[in-house]
Amino acid sequence: MCSRTGCSTPAIATLTYVYADSTAVLGPLALRAEPGSYDLCAAHSASLSAPRGWEVIRLPEADIDTGPSTDDLMALARAVRLAGLGAEGPDAPEPAVSRRKGHLAVIADL
Repeated sequence: MCSRTGCSTPAIATLTYVYADSTAVLGPLALRAEPGSYDLCAAHSASLSAPRGWEVIRLPEADIDTGPSTDDLMALARAVRLAGLGAEGPDAPEPAVSRRKGHLAVIADL
């Protein structure tokens, strides 16, 4: 959620400060909370201003929240499928008998 008081809009960007350089950096949404960083929604990140004499650096990814692309999702699905098939790869024949490991059973897909 946005760090601004009274705003309950989802955050899309993270604001950090470099006091020694008098610079504010607005970048992609951070994956974890860091001290001295603020998550901002689209409206507050667009209207961001800095004190006189400060520089604001806006990283391009901060302005666009496209979410995962279909290519990303397909690559993830392919990776999960290959991991499930094992090291042999997708062309290896699957065993016709079931193997038992602990409480799980592997059953061949015919």
